[in-house]
Amino acid sequence: MTEPAISIVLPARNEADNLNVLLPELRRLHPNAEIIVVDDGSADETAAVASTQGADRVVRHPYAMGNGAAIKSGARAATGHIIVFMDADGQHQPKDVSQLLTRIGQGYDMVVGAREARSQASLGRLAANTLYNQLASWVTGHAVRDLTSGFRAIRAARFRRFLYLLPNGFSYPTTITMAFFRAGYAVDYLPIEALKRGGKSHVRPLRDGLRFLLIIFKIGTLYSPLKVFVPASAVFFALGLLRYVFTFWHNGTFTNMSVLLFITGTLVFLLGLISEQIANLMYAQTDDEAP
Repeated sequence: MTEPAISIVLPARNEADNLNVLLPELRRLHPNAEIIVVDDGSADETAAVASTQGADRVVRHPYAMGNGAAIKSGARAATGHIIVFMDADGQHQPKDVSQLLTRIGQGYDMVVGAREARSQASLGRLAANTLYNQLASWVTGHAVRDLTSGFRAIRAARFRRFLYLLPNGFSYPTTITMAFFRAGYAVDYLPIEALKRGGKSHVRPLRDGLRFLLIIFKIGTLYSPLKVFVPASAVFFALGLLRYVFTFWHNGTFTNMSVLLFITGTLVFLLGLISEQIANLMYAQTDDEAP
């Protein structure tokens, strides 16, 4: 049996109704693609619908392990050289898959479906995503147009290099986007219109939003440490200098607090240098055998 070039992975939790519509359309547009549905502990007929509506393989989790865990299970099961990840809730349109694949064929390692402003669920979600995009752009040094989009095509071998970093929750797009930029892989964005999802969202804005922010800084310290450590070091130095100026002006003294702040700034900077060297060692080799 010839290995399929394209695998389409759909993480799904209680998405039986949406899969009834989505899977036949995906199969019609991409008859030769390998379609994998990962049933993340659904309480409805998600697995049964996936099997009858055209999925080549259904991977089942015994309980809800999270969107990121479903993505990892799908990536391990996929046999295609290119993997397309898309949500099973009806937001992502099958007709856009071919455009992602076209961009991949132009030499990109990952192409992300970037949602237009009108496609955001609410003004609050738009504002939050804009903030995430700006923070990620600062950390990576590249323009990030949609940090949290789950609709993307990616070279499988390069994606699997980072499986151990991916969280089990909803923030896998954040981690893989920043990891690809730091690794020097080519990332592109395709403007898409995301439809209103069918059913109830599993994302909790406050809880998952705080997790996104934490992961941005976590990945920042892992891949671009100086972007985080240098500003922190500068803050301690500035506080120490201000403290020194204040005490010298009023009392003509150089206090222990000023010394402590200067020492802390120095230690933070040195930690940043060490972290940067460790990050560089992680990327001493970025070539892989697979295309």
